[in-house]
Amino acid sequence: MENQVSSKSIILNYGVYLGVISVIMSLIVYATGNHLQPHWAVNLISVLVMITFIALGMGKFKSSNGGYMSWGKAVKNGMGIVLISMLITILYLFLFINYIEPEFKTQTLEIAQQTWIDSNMTSEQVETTRKIADEYFSLSLYGSIIIMSLFFGFVISAITGAIMKRSPEEQY
Repeated sequence: MENQVSSKSIILNYGVYLGVISVIMSLIVYATGNHLQPHWAVNLISVLVMITFIALGMGKFKSSNGGYMSWGKAVKNGMGIVLISMLITILYLFLFINYIEPEFKTQTLEIAQQTWIDSNMTSEQVETTRKIADEYFSLSLYGSIIIMSLFFGFVISAITGAIMKRSPEEQY
């Protein structure tokens, strides 16, 4: 395993592919008017796309290294792909919220406020929660994207890596 190919270009390529496809999916959801409350299928498709590009990236790394890949290298590649994609997604969201759809924050908070009212919160609680949500909207949005991307990225990378790993000692 001393002649391993560098994973940097593989991580960068597949991370950019995943990020661009994620942005395209977001633009489609926006164009169809479902960006405020997307259908559950959008999340399912996003996870399937993530699985696909992580597996493709791992497969490319494995084939570039003579058919061998450790679990650790697999996870490293998968997480790298997710990190590049996440950076592209956050950049897109910044542009979306600030330039493409500047009313997104207001519209999202109105939907959330109605949910709080429907859950029998008092008007005082709703107002306090709205102020907090308004103040920390961007931080919570970007933070949740980072946390969810890293969590799902790790789980997918760990499982896919466990399936795809192969060392010279594992000759069947």
